[in-house]
Amino acid sequence: MSEKIDVYFGISEQKSSFSREIIGGLVTFMTMSYIIFVQPAILMNAKMDYDAVFVATCISSAFATIFMGLFAKYPIALAPAMGHNAFFTYTVCIGMGVPWQTALLANCIGGLVTVTVSLVGFRRKILMAVPDSLKHAIAVGIGLFIALIGFQFAGIVVPSPETGVKLGNLTDPKVLVSLFGLAVMVVLVVKRVPGALLIGMIAATILAAVWGLVKYEGGVVKMPPSIAPTFAKIFTVEEFVLSGTILSAIFVFFFLDLFDTLGTLIALGEQAGFIKNGDMPRATRALFVDAVGTVFGTVMGTSTITSYIESASGIGAGARTGFASIITALLFVASLFFLPLVRFVGADVGGLHPMVAGALIVVGVMMCKSLTKINWDDISEALPAFLTMSVIPFTFSITDGIAAGFISYTAIRFVTRRLNRSDIIVAILAVLFVLYYAYARFVK
Repeated sequence: MSEKIDVYFGISEQKSSFSREIIGGLVTFMTMSYIIFVQPAILMNAKMDYDAVFVATCISSAFATIFMGLFAKYPIALAPAMGHNAFFTYTVCIGMGVPWQTALLANCIGGLVTVTVSLVGFRRKILMAVPDSLKHAIAVGIGLFIALIGFQFAGIVVPSPETGVKLGNLTDPKVLVSLFGLAVMVVLVVKRVPGALLIGMIAATILAAVWGLVKYEGGVVKMPPSIAPTFAKIFTVEEFVLSGTILSAIFVFFFLDLFDTLGTLIALGEQAGFIKNGDMPRATRALFVDAVGTVFGTVMGTSTITSYIESASGIGAGARTGFASIITALLFVASLFFLPLVRFVGADVGGLHPMVAGALIVVGVMMCKSLTKINWDDISEALPAFLTMSVIPFTFSITDGIAAGFISYTAIRFVTRRLNRSDIIVAILAVLFVLYYAYARFVK
């Protein structure tokens, strides 16, 4: 049996092992498990049932992740997209006054459009058309983005009204727990200990418990709540008019999913070494899974499902095949019944997540290795790359960073008369980005 699994996923072929894949799947889950609690907290502001959204999030994440593991065979986990959930709640439902059932239907239509362009191979063509310098820059930019989130989760970087951000209180117990976990991870990574990130998170959790920062609520198994309040509610919408408001919402849902996913796949592909000669094998399958996940998620009762950049932590722990995704998916299912245990390690401590912060910082470091692959002597490649990698963390948006890179790259190539046929797709997307931002500005 184990031999058949090995052959199917190509575990030995990827020079991995069952233990590495299992640890990688565990690490990925622990670094992204916060979405289980964040998603219902955000969508409840759109008047959705908290408990039902929790269940929908777990089921949708498990479905999409296991689909990714079996069909695309990549160690990439999927879950509701951060940022997209905020757009769904605060822009569409609250800002536009759209009922959440209608907003979910619009989200579903956006997902169906994404499924279509994925099936015809358009998303894969975009992936292949992106210049290598921008691929590397996207990977670095997302690495910096992840590290910034890690610093925020740790309390090392905090908001400042004067300068935007500033150094946090390094004597705060929560910060010390984060630094302790980070130190353990770094030492273990240097010594090449398998599961270094997971061990570091466990060590940080133990210290947090000793200091009284987290408390085990007791109990182990608890039956999940009902999903009925959100399940299949998109089919109960009686009046659905394709007004300008709804059309703009559908477009943004599609647009965000299209480019956030591309950026994530490029970054993860770069980190794991999947991208060869500018191409990523089975990319069409991965993009299709991502799109189908969104459609499935809206039926369950949650917003856009996307490939999670936190999968980089599992890859950093050694995961290289879809078997790791199967492990992550099973943990999403298990979290429905073992909520007390999941909440303990992924606990929110005074608005921070000190137990998982270190893993994000270490992964950010690992993803910046692509920096050396950029040709810094050629300003026509260096400037777009720099804008991409800096705009992503500074705007907290992968899409905005990609837009900055595409637009500047096309502009420079056009002005210097170096634009050729291989740049056509990037140029078209650059124009679409300009129109998108102009439209957003006009509407605002």
